[in-house]
Amino acid sequence: YVKFLFLMFINQKIIRLLIFAFCFNIFSSIAQTKEGVPLNNIILYENPRPISPVIFKDFSSNKINLTDYQGKLLIVNFWATWCAPCKKEMPSLDNLYQNSKFKNLEIIAVNMEAPNNKKTKKFFNDLKIKKLQIFYDDNLNFVKEFKLRGLPTTILINKQGKEFAKILGEINFNNRKFVKWLLKYD
Repeated sequence: YVKFLFLMFINQKIIRLLIFAFCFNIFSSIAQTKEGVPLNNIILYENPRPISPVIFKDFSSNKINLTDYQGKLLIVNFWATWCAPCKKEMPSLDNLYQNSKFKNLEIIAVNMEAPNNKKTKKFFNDLKIKKLQIFYDDNLNFVKEFKLRGLPTTILINKQGKEFAKILGEINFNNRKFVKWLLKYD
């Protein structure tokens, strides 16, 4: 009987140790996935996900394929003229695009409204946007591919053409920590 109690006591300790090790492993791996990520609204994928070819249009209605940008660090930002957070973050996105520290950065600013060149050009002019160009997704191909749910949303695609992170909501693209983090992918 004493031997039985002793074995039960030892088994409980082993089980507790195993549960602790399991939980520690889970929580530390969660912490590692966010390690070094500069802002709370960035989702960093542990395994970057391949993207399908997505066709969209430039300001002149020429068709563009997202896969044409493979080999570049690509930021795809989704916005609308009526979106106040989009308006707030757009100048910092333009400044990021002008940052000479980046050698392989391309930024695609996709207006998610029905194409209206006059309205979108006025939006960019009012914000004094210098380098960003206007793109459209009138067939909602991006919505389908990236499961977009709100604006602004920004997708980060590595040089291998895989989505490695998503930004939900507005950020300051000039944030020093963000720029330093992003430079690792350039």
